Amino acid sequence: MTRLDLLGGVAALVLAVPAAAQSLQDRGPPPASVEGAPVEAAPAPDADQVQFSAGALEYDYNADVVTATDAVRMTREGDRLRADKVVWNRKTGQVVATGNVAVTNPQGDVAYGDSIELTDTLKDGVIDNLLVVLEQGGRMAAVRGTRNPDGTMRLERAVYSPCAVTSAKGCPKEPTWKITAVQVLYRPERERLTFDGARLHLFGVSTPALPRFSVPLGSSSDTGLLTPGFNITRLNGVEVVLPVNIVLGPDKSLVLRPHLFSSELPMMEARYSQVDEIGAFSLTAYATGSRRSGDLSGGFTTETERAFRGYIDGVGRFQLDPNWSISTSLRLVTDRTFLRRYDISREDRLRSNVTVERIDRDSYLSIAGWAVQTLRVGDRQGFQPVALPEIDYRRRITDTPLGGVLQLQANTLAIGRKAGQDTQRGFVSARWDWRGITTSGQEVTLTAYARGDAYNTSGSAATTIASYRGIDGFQTRAIGALAADVRWPLIGELFGGFQRFTPRVQLVATPPTRNLAVPNEDARAVDLEDSNLFALNRFPGYDRWEDSSRVTYGADWALDLTGIAISANVGQSYRLNSRPSILPNGTGLSDRFSDIVGRTNVRVGEFVTLTHRYRLDKDNLAVRRNEIDATVGTRRTYATVGYIRLNRNIDIQDLQDREELRVGGRVGIGRFWSVWGSALVDLTDREEDPALLAADGFNPIRHRLGVAYEDDCIDLGVTWRRDYQSLGDARAGNSYLLTLSLKNLGR
Repeated sequence: MTRLDLLGGVAALVLAVPAAAQSLQDRGPPPASVEGAPVEAAPAPDADQVQFSAGALEYDYNADVVTATDAVRMTREGDRLRADKVVWNRKTGQVVATGNVAVTNPQGDVAYGDSIELTDTLKDGVIDNLLVVLEQGGRMAAVRGTRNPDGTMRLERAVYSPCAVTSAKGCPKEPTWKITAVQVLYRPERERLTFDGARLHLFGVSTPALPRFSVPLGSSSDTGLLTPGFNITRLNGVEVVLPVNIVLGPDKSLVLRPHLFSSELPMMEARYSQVDEIGAFSLTAYATGSRRSGDLSGGFTTETERAFRGYIDGVGRFQLDPNWSISTSLRLVTDRTFLRRYDISREDRLRSNVTVERIDRDSYLSIAGWAVQTLRVGDRQGFQPVALPEIDYRRRITDTPLGGVLQLQANTLAIGRKAGQDTQRGFVSARWDWRGITTSGQEVTLTAYARGDAYNTSGSAATTIASYRGIDGFQTRAIGALAADVRWPLIGELFGGFQRFTPRVQLVATPPTRNLAVPNEDARAVDLEDSNLFALNRFPGYDRWEDSSRVTYGADWALDLTGIAISANVGQSYRLNSRPSILPNGTGLSDRFSDIVGRTNVRVGEFVTLTHRYRLDKDNLAVRRNEIDATVGTRRTYATVGYIRLNRNIDIQDLQDREELRVGGRVGIGRFWSVWGSALVDLTDREEDPALLAADGFNPIRHRLGVAYEDDCIDLGVTWRRDYQSLGDARAGNSYLLTLSLKNLGR
């Protein structure tokens, strides 16, 4: 090894970032051989000094030429050069590197070539037959390239693509897409490519010449055009989206997406995003003018009024310190059908909230506010709640005289409505849980619970369902419960695997509670399921308490075989007292014996996943709830089925029965192509829901069918969607969507 200090600009040899190739195929060994090159000594403090190694070094005193040969390696300030031979003519100032040349700049880009010729400043270079492999992915080839002193490269008659140029078997192939250009400017410090006189070649088809444009590489962001969108709908006609990204700073950006329609006025979409050291937020807004139907039940006619329509969607989260955080969301729309008509969302309620939280190892504090906007037909906005404030504090104490864990909670909530019932609530509670294992292996859990509530309500007559109202004025309530839960896991061999059978019994004792004296705001969607069978309170929320002493019994079973896992549970409860229950008929809990509920999970490797949930009538074993979710197949070819049927005969309007089928699937065709589809069908008939006069047992909601192509650098797809139901100006009909995403282009 030889070390030589080359005075002046010799150090800039490795700053030239040159290479040579006329195609996108690699030339020479991979860049790892450059990174692993031997270096004799650490970089010298002199900025003009080059550290290098070579098998041989010659100096011709007469010609004043320095020649380094045999695996030459040079480094300077993060730049690395590899070549078979480097010749420096000190008289003419010419420096030439030849033979398997590879140069890596500080950004990690690697340039390959047969030879590199540098100017006498040793900071500028001209390269013929150039190939550059970018650290962020992709490669560029050019007939001629020039590197400027600031590190930028100007490539003439160039081609760029991030796609693979070899097949799975290692044979050369044409990339899926590429850009050819008269000139390409590459700025490594900005991670950006600028094209002049460019054409896009997609699957061998070339576009006309494009105007001057630039694209970012890697994770960089800059002002410029994004990938356009294309859609066709029955109501709006042909839709073209032309997004533009505007960088306002290193931590903020604005994306403008004009939506142009052939049958409607344009719509503007704007999204502002900002990130700082404590959090991030974004705000999206839509604005347009179009005709809308004020009476959703009457359909849509061309005589409806043209009006301003829009939508705001914002979200943010900020971590003030390791314990305190703020999260917020804002969702508002001008009318009930705007989101569906422009295919933004299919939600029927929009929720806005702000929450301040403090979390540490043993305590939790939340201060929140909520507002709801309804998009449902027939719902009055004046009946929608505004919850402000909602305060919840919890503390966990692990060091108690009796052992176990003590949890303390304080909660308050104020709900107001413009035209409905108003409620204020506050309570404090304490819950003690102790868990132990007996000498015989039984797991025993003891629980004690106490709570005191205070309610104040007004306008209860506006609530149409009597059991939800409560009594106007100030009301108090006391809640208490004692519970013992015993499990006995039994493990053994079965079919060459292991099975676990766990019988379980729970006893809950609780006195009568003044439930109907207070309103029910958060415990309305009550139903017996496998998930709440052994809960201390089968009501969701806090406004209702199951005050029936009961015994609950059931069992869990699991079988683990090679590649197969099966688990199941089943259970039932029995009410020990005979006083009337406040649980509605049809919930499975209104009689002394409850219905029977269970769940079964089956998993066969990565090929089959099945979940079945059910509820059987206690008297005749009729199926009151039947829910199936199944997936069969691989990641590329699969089918999914979701089915639910509720046959509970509940007479409460917002808990009506229904039947629904969801199907979907994808079939892989070859290596890159696939066909996919999905459908949603309402199977509810008049017997299940008499309120649906048009229910006939088969009512399609919507379906989608698409063809997609996806490889390492492109995502292309065509989707056909049909909506079968009309809601105001969001009418039934077909729509078509074309998606095209090119890696490292239009982001």
